[in-house]
Amino acid sequence: MASRKGELLVKILLLLCIFRPSQGRVPVPEEGEQLRGGRGRGRGVRLHRGGRRHGGLPVGGDAVGSGSGSGWGKRVLVLERGGAPYGNRNVSYLRNFHISLADTSPDSPSQAFVSTDGVINARARVLGGGTCINAGFYTRASPSYVEAAGWDGKLVNESYPWVEDRIVHWPKIAPWQAALKDGLLEAGVSPFNGYTFDHLYGTKVGGTIFDDTGFRHTAADLLAAGNPNNLRVLLHATVQKLIFDTTGPRPKAVGVEFNDEKGETHRAFLNQDKDSEIILSAGALGSPQLLLLSGIGPKEDLEKLNISVILDNPHVGKGMSDNPMNTIFIPTKKPMEQSLIQTVGITKFGSFIEASSGFSQSADSIHCHHGIMSAEIGQLSTVPPKQRTLEAARKYAQNKQSLPREAFQGGFILEKIDGPLSRGELRLASRDASANPSVTFNYFGDPHDLRRCVLGIRTIERVVRTRQFAALATDMDYSREALLNISVRANVNLIPKHTNDTSSLEQFCRDTVVTIWHYHGGCHVGKVVDRRHRVIGVDRLRIVDGSTLASSPGTNPQATVMMMGRYMGVKIVRERQGWPAGA
Repeated sequence: MASRKGELLVKILLLLCIFRPSQGRVPVPEEGEQLRGGRGRGRGVRLHRGGRRHGGLPVGGDAVGSGSGSGWGKRVLVLERGGAPYGNRNVSYLRNFHISLADTSPDSPSQAFVSTDGVINARARVLGGGTCINAGFYTRASPSYVEAAGWDGKLVNESYPWVEDRIVHWPKIAPWQAALKDGLLEAGVSPFNGYTFDHLYGTKVGGTIFDDTGFRHTAADLLAAGNPNNLRVLLHATVQKLIFDTTGPRPKAVGVEFNDEKGETHRAFLNQDKDSEIILSAGALGSPQLLLLSGIGPKEDLEKLNISVILDNPHVGKGMSDNPMNTIFIPTKKPMEQSLIQTVGITKFGSFIEASSGFSQSADSIHCHHGIMSAEIGQLSTVPPKQRTLEAARKYAQNKQSLPREAFQGGFILEKIDGPLSRGELRLASRDASANPSVTFNYFGDPHDLRRCVLGIRTIERVVRTRQFAALATDMDYSREALLNISVRANVNLIPKHTNDTSSLEQFCRDTVVTIWHYHGGCHVGKVVDRRHRVIGVDRLRIVDGSTLASSPGTNPQATVMMMGRYMGVKIVRERQGWPAGA
């Protein structure tokens, strides 16, 4: 596009997908590269770079956007701020999971951020979103969650298999995961529910988006199920704001303004069809951030940044939540086989127990920041709190001589709170859409969350003492305090530590909290969007992603987030075909 302000007429639907957490360097695919389904299904969709041709360039979206983009029957334009996951071995292969997470370069599929709580986190900028960099675990939401969300149970049960048939596999259980399964059962987290996608109390083995060769299948693959004649995707197209027509009784979304990879600004407009609409699938950070940048949010906050107010809604960006995770590191007799989450213990007190192993063994990983399992970095206890930055963490990783040897040989058992009651908020830090907003999750702000963390850590203690882990762990009889001390140093955040971390489980939970990227909220149903995910107070605009969720579904949300894309795509098509409400 030669013009500074390009304009594009989009027929029927404009779908924006600006993605959630992901990491790893993604080379841009060659023009004309084919996107194929995870199991060879569907027709190819051509990929193009956003800065090359501007008239319908196919590429994808995040976990929601990719599923919904394939399900419309009308013409769709998808705008993705990052690149594609294809051709990136660090994204595609399980063995490189940790290396992918270490990439903090400007063109990485992951954009790191640190919440005001001091927890290092990430958001995605890649076609396929978080499915390109996560641990791959696939498990559905419970029936009670579906009911509370007000979803159509029949359509939900049709939408999950639509995803599963294309990209989900059963894992080959690794030794560390098998030990966790048997250890959980011996510790009383029963019964064993076998291999299942269902959310059931007890211990189970879930699905995975890694196949038996360790190759990752992402939500981007779901686009292959769409009609390539109706689907166009722009890569490296960063939406700056939504464009509204305010001449009528209610603001009406009419288009978007976005920058290409060269920084040039363009506009894309909806046509005049009554069914045309914009759908945000930018994730729990991106969607509220875009609403605010576009003038929808708390009036006082918008005026401070000189943003013209389109709609005063005090709820935008509020109710942010992240499931706090704490981990225990277990030294082993020998290096463990690499494994990501395959087994889970679902407790009745509101905590999930999972595990990972083997990602601190290779030479490639020595200087990496793993985020979820940062054994190599150690605790930044020698760095003053105000100097604890991502750069400080990287320098610390290069000078890790003070780390115990045990941190390089073993595995983690993870404890994650189900449905945290603690809430925070998201605010704009600037008017730059590429910059991170300011986010507070207020971990353990509610005492009930803290009590559940303590119960989870105590459950892990019982698991560690079982026969299964005795066979894997070193011959040293580690006391609880010794394991906690190793774990304090292995869990990296920017929170100051206390001398009683190993004697008080409450303090251990507070000081070692990390994330597993399951944050959500900011555009809640009933406050920012209605039950049909239409933004309240404006026309032709919906939000379909994790920002609308009141709590994270299941033990890990990706299954339900992908299901939402298919579910809402079918619902919208039915609306346009005149089906009765609720059908």
